[in-house]
Amino acid sequence: MSSTSDPTSDPTSETPATNNGPWPSTIAQSMRADVVPLGADVGEEAMRVLYASVLRLWDVVDDLSRLRPERSAAYSVSIFGSARITPGCKEYEDIKRLAATLARKGCTVVTGGGPGLMQAANEGAREGAPDHPERSVGIRIALEFEQGVNPFVGEFFEHRTFFSRLHHFVLRSNAFVVTPGGIGTALELMTVWQLLQVRKLTLTPLILVGEMWEKLVDWARMYMSASESAIAYATTQELDIPHCVLTVDEAIDIIARDFDAWFSSPTLGGVEGEAPLSAC
Repeated sequence: MSSTSDPTSDPTSETPATNNGPWPSTIAQSMRADVVPLGADVGEEAMRVLYASVLRLWDVVDDLSRLRPERSAAYSVSIFGSARITPGCKEYEDIKRLAATLARKGCTVVTGGGPGLMQAANEGAREGAPDHPERSVGIRIALEFEQGVNPFVGEFFEHRTFFSRLHHFVLRSNAFVVTPGGIGTALELMTVWQLLQVRKLTLTPLILVGEMWEKLVDWARMYMSASESAIAYATTQELDIPHCVLTVDEAIDIIARDFDAWFSSPTLGGVEGEAPLSAC
């Protein structure tokens, strides 16, 4: 004769049986003495617990980001620029040529994955290294009003927040090139500049291409450096962090020197089978 077990009489049962079903609120709360109940009105203590938990999550992310390979697999250059530039114009063709030169010599080109100068860089990377689509990377932000990833991206990532996207750029990059752009490009420039200022980034060139960025640095020197009547908001060394150039050829020369140092370093990089950039 078959029989059914009664969980109320089985001491090995994992689910306590009650009239209200498994794990009623009284039992769940009794498991910890410091439980903070969440009702219709979230109290001050509940909010404190929530804020503290979020901060601890950021600490975990920060700790994990400290784990880096001793030797990076490839030299990556992030190229920031406007999404509004159309193919065929001088700026587009210049950035396309810049990226093609870098990819041809073994660099990975990283962009925001969108249109405009981001597309120009990805297109150049694919032309420079047609057998290595992984050298054309897009790190996109999910926006309702922006189209999907451009067709020249070989490796694609998507983020929901600008914060995590910028963090991804920083973790991925050995050098940054800032080309003509708007507010989003300025945000990326300033983020990298500030990380270099406080030495959260080191040995990473920040190259600003074009007159508009040179004028921005001139503005910073005028209003942030010390004078007889003004406080120094930034030191001369901090204002000298960006390399301001007018042409992509000058940018290529700066990256070539840094790439050669990376290539020859026993701990910073070097890719088997690739020649130093300055030798090509």
